[in-house]
Amino acid sequence: MAVVHFYEKPGCFNNKLQKQLLLDKGHIVFTYDLLKQPWSDESEKLRSFFGDLPVANWFNRNAPAIKNGAVIPEALDEDQAIALMAADPLLIRRPLLEVDGRRHAGFDPERIEAWLQIELGDQDMETCPKQQSASACRP
Repeated sequence: MAVVHFYEKPGCFNNKLQKQLLLDKGHIVFTYDLLKQPWSDESEKLRSFFGDLPVANWFNRNAPAIKNGAVIPEALDEDQAIALMAADPLLIRRPLLEVDGRRHAGFDPERIEAWLQIELGDQDMETCPKQQSASACRP
């Protein structure tokens, strides 16, 4: 059992499923609103969730600014990416997870299984089921 700090977008269908899965596996989950975090003041903390992931993988591909072409993750360096995410948290790949000081972005089952020593199966828990909907990824 682990204490998981879970940064989510309230109302996100997948975040709800992800949290419930962690709870069902016996973990304690503390939930935080990703959109209300003071990322501008905590840019180093935000950066720490992405580890060695390529910058383009830090982003929520369903964010409106990415879908409409205003933000092109592949064209950004680390500093630019963090600045954009601090200004528009919908850009952040979620959830952001923290357990015992170790941080992670996204809900990649293989990575989560190895990290938290749990079995999740092969269900896609990151792709937004509402991605074709006008309401997808709105705060």
